[in-house]
Amino acid sequence: MTITLYDFELSGNCYKLRLLMSILGVPYDIVPVDFFPGREHKSDAFLRLNPFGQLPVLRDDDLTLSDSGAILAYLARKYDASGRWFPEAPDILAQVLRWHAVADDITSTASAARLALSFDYPFDVAACQKGAHRIFRLIDEHLWFGEKAGRDWLCAPDHPTTADIACFPYIMLSEEGGISRQDYPALRRWTDRVRRIPGFVVMSGIFPAGPAKQD
Repeated sequence: MTITLYDFELSGNCYKLRLLMSILGVPYDIVPVDFFPGREHKSDAFLRLNPFGQLPVLRDDDLTLSDSGAILAYLARKYDASGRWFPEAPDILAQVLRWHAVADDITSTASAARLALSFDYPFDVAACQKGAHRIFRLIDEHLWFGEKAGRDWLCAPDHPTTADIACFPYIMLSEEGGISRQDYPALRRWTDRVRRIPGFVVMSGIFPAGPAKQD
């Protein structure tokens, strides 16, 4: 088994894969891609790997995959012997895929605001921030009601899934896009739970959880 991740350290989408592979104990090699300022993901060499010119890209022996949500599903299905991270039950699988789509919405709002403020991308910052706050309110409400029902994660199981990994990074990096999480207490409690998953690793801008509060 030889897994290679074409990676940009500051990319939340690349971090999703590093995080899941760390949790699952999957070894991999990294090929750094100069996303900014070099725009190496638009080079001819990279476009031969992914014609859409997007990170991340993962190679597992002779298989080349792109799109972080698709790669999360692949890694979980292939390397998670427990079957918990990408469940087969149709009702739970549908929920996981729904939250993978929400993760794309977070990328197009919270991540876009971060790209505009930190990497000079020409996005409408105010519109991105407004869109992110709308999504955060919905997630916070979903998590709050879930907590009342005894569910700590985005989907129905009593354990995290790739849905949580998919949504986590750009929520945690939202402050870099000028988007505060102060008004979303259930969302913040959930991010603490994610950061306490065994195997959790950090990236620039995402830190370990503090000590757990004692009852």
